[in-house]
Amino acid sequence: MPGKFYEEPIDEYLPQNGNRGYRVSRYELDLAYKVASNRLAGRAEITAVTTAVRPRFALDLSQSLTVSKVFVNGAKPAKYVHQHGKLVVTPQHGIPAGGVLSLVVQYGGIPRPVRGPWGEVGWEELTEGALVASQPNGAASWFPCDDHPSSKASYRISITTDTPYYALANGTLMRKQTKASQTTWVYEQPEPMSSYLATIQIGPYQKHRIGSAHSSVPMQAIVPARLRAAFDHDFGRQPEMMDLFTERFGPYPFEGYTVVVTDDELEIPIEAQGISIFGANHCDGRRGAERLVAHELAHQWFGNSLTIRQWRDIWLHEGFACYAEWIWSEAAGGPTADQLARAARHNLARLPQDITVGDPSPQRMFDDRVYKRGALALHALRLELGDQSFFDLLREWTVRYRHASVTTEEFTDLAGHYSLVPLRPLWDAWLLSEPLPQLPPYNGVSTGA
Repeated sequence: MPGKFYEEPIDEYLPQNGNRGYRVSRYELDLAYKVASNRLAGRAEITAVTTAVRPRFALDLSQSLTVSKVFVNGAKPAKYVHQHGKLVVTPQHGIPAGGVLSLVVQYGGIPRPVRGPWGEVGWEELTEGALVASQPNGAASWFPCDDHPSSKASYRISITTDTPYYALANGTLMRKQTKASQTTWVYEQPEPMSSYLATIQIGPYQKHRIGSAHSSVPMQAIVPARLRAAFDHDFGRQPEMMDLFTERFGPYPFEGYTVVVTDDELEIPIEAQGISIFGANHCDGRRGAERLVAHELAHQWFGNSLTIRQWRDIWLHEGFACYAEWIWSEAAGGPTADQLARAARHNLARLPQDITVGDPSPQRMFDDRVYKRGALALHALRLELGDQSFFDLLREWTVRYRHASVTTEEFTDLAGHYSLVPLRPLWDAWLLSEPLPQLPPYNGVSTGA
């Protein structure tokens, strides 16, 4: 259906997530969290517009949390049922298509991560505090939502927790108020955000600024005091990364950027909108994780501002962020993108050739081959177009679809405008076929900054 009533299809990779019949425009979350007992109490107010006449509406919400009250447009519903990860609400009166759907849900319990083929995602208890890492379907572990990547909305997140702890959420800190042993932190995220990119970080952290006060993009770190010195060294080149990426990818899409380092070790760093989260093990004093620092920063453009409509297009996030690692390396005096691309292809050639980057399957969408082959597809495109046209394309891509949902077809169509020859053979080889293609020969044109 065209216009404002258009609905994304249910995602074929995660058919149990996401809901039909409405489009959310705003979430307002009021949360209270007790660190010692890992107990969460929440009130979620969800403002949406209906896209069809339906007798009932569903939200994604984990069974670890218990619903105590529900209101629909200010009144108690005729019925609500919470089972199998869905909160299904039946309004007392029908709502016409295009009508306002305001849902208020009060809930609480001990939040637990959501189990899936990729491990556990969502709310995770730390040794002292908590973190949220929801990709791809963990948002329902801590609030009721329409958990589909294309469902983007603005957020206000308020979290009340024990006073010694720092609490961070997406967006700008609007106010902080302490009463006795409890502190309330209120954040506003005005730019549209997918539910899996919403996050809460709570821990024994201290805040400090990264870079100068006159930087074009405000950056801050939320780090345990014991890791401050190692952080300053290991993450010290982030201002240069930001300058490089704004030149290469276009304007930074959010008001600021925050890096969190937890006091615990984490297997991998993770991105949220405007925020990246690293483990204590990523501060080694030797810049051992610097490529990951670049990777997570690049996700602010590719993944958080431009977010895929369907999970099968995950290479538009991970291939671009992986390629950003190579762009940073060559600008920082390390191996060039071409050298790294050829090394990556050499390594991939030793692995099974049984994955399709443009549709890798639900089980394999986070396979490292999707990341590397996605980056190689971009390098092949860069060699075809030349540096000027390639980076002009990336800048147009990020500006045209800023804060929107995107597909592979939209990127390949846009790329076609920058080429004198058809690009279909390139896309067929790199995105739609299992065999690993050869990279085009290096043409001697600089791939440096």
